[in-house]
Amino acid sequence: MGFRTKQVHAGVTPDPTTGAILTPIFQSTTFVQDSVDEYMGKGYSYSRGGNPTVRAFEEKLTALEQGHDTTAYSSGMAATVAVFLGLLQAGDHVVIADVVYGGTYRFADQFLSKFGVDVTFADASDPAAISEVMRPGTRLVFTESPANPTLKVTDLEAVSEIASSAGVLHVTDNTFLTPYFQRPLELGANIVIHSTTKFLDGHNATLGGAVVVDSQELHDRVAFARISAGLIMSPMVAWLTMQGAKTLSERMDRQSASALEIARWLGGHPKVDYVNYPGLPSHPQFELSSRQASGFGAMVCFEVHGGSETGKKLMDSVELWSLAENLGSVESLITHPVTMTHAAIPAEERVKAGITDGLVRLSVGLEDVEDLIDDLDSALSRV
Repeated sequence: MGFRTKQVHAGVTPDPTTGAILTPIFQSTTFVQDSVDEYMGKGYSYSRGGNPTVRAFEEKLTALEQGHDTTAYSSGMAATVAVFLGLLQAGDHVVIADVVYGGTYRFADQFLSKFGVDVTFADASDPAAISEVMRPGTRLVFTESPANPTLKVTDLEAVSEIASSAGVLHVTDNTFLTPYFQRPLELGANIVIHSTTKFLDGHNATLGGAVVVDSQELHDRVAFARISAGLIMSPMVAWLTMQGAKTLSERMDRQSASALEIARWLGGHPKVDYVNYPGLPSHPQFELSSRQASGFGAMVCFEVHGGSETGKKLMDSVELWSLAENLGSVESLITHPVTMTHAAIPAEERVKAGITDGLVRLSVGLEDVEDLIDDLDSALSRV
C-alpha cells in the first residue's frame, strides 16, 4: 500500500454503528466493563491508559513510519519525556545531539541530572564525535535530523550502527521531515519521536506528540511511562491530527518546493550572509540529505548581514510571515530562535552549536511563493 493511501486510510474504518466515514471522537473518561472476569475485554478501561480515537491515530502513524507500534502524547515534549522516563534510570549516561529543540535541551540539562542521569552533548553530524563520548553506561543516543534550528543533518544509519554495536538505543526526532520524506526506523533507529503539533497536524490547531518504536518491549516501556505520568493525547487532538495527516504528502511537497525556491532567492540577496537549507548543494550535508531522505523539508534558516539587531528588524518588518513559535503549518512563520524557541540554551552553548544571535528560522507554508518572497524582499529593503 502506498504512502498516500495509508495516510488516508490507515487506522480508520467506518463506524460499525452509524457508518460514519470519520473515526468518532470518543470523549469519554471511562469505559464500562462487561464483568470483572472480562476486564479490558474491549481493550479500554480509562482514557489515561488508552482511548479509541487516540488509538486510531496511533495506528495511522505506525503505518506511515512502518514501525511496530505508536503511543500518542499531550505534546512533543511529553513524548520526549516519556522516552526518557521509560528507558533511563539513575546512573545511566545518554548522548544527545548538540543541536536539538530548545525544550529537549532544557529537560536534558536541567532535569535528567536530578534523576541521576549523566548527559553528554555531542556533534551528531560527525559519527566519530558520537563514538568518542560513548561509555559502558551509555543507554541511548538522541538525535534530531535535520536539527532545529540550524538544519544540521545527522547520518542516521551511521549513528544507528554505532549505537547498535554498543548495545545502545538510537532515538531520533523526525518532526522536520515526517515519515513522508524520512523513515529513520528503516535506517536502523529504534525509536522515532514526533511533535505532531507541527507538520502532522499542519494547521496550528493542536498540541501533541508521538513515539513510534521498533519492538513490543520498547512499546511497553514507553506506554507504561505515559500512563504513569498521565501524558496521553486527548481524543479531540487525535481526531484533528488524523484529519491533518490525510493531506501530509500534498502539503509537504508544496511547502518543500517553495522552501527551496525561497532558499535559492535568499542565497543571492546582498543583505543575507548565509543560508542553510538541506536542498541546496551548498549545504554541508546535501549529499547525505539526498541519500537518506526523499525530500528536504519546509524549514529554512539564514543570517542577515548586521547580526542580531538587523535580524530583529527584519522579523518586525515582515507582514505576510507571522512572527511566532511553532512550525509546519499552512501559514508561513518566522522565528528568532535565540529569544524564542532556544532561549533556554546558555549563550556559550548556542554559539558552539551555531545558533547565532542573528539567526532567522523560516517555516514555509502554503501561500504563493511569489508573495512570500516579495514580503521578505520588502522587509529586507527596510533593514
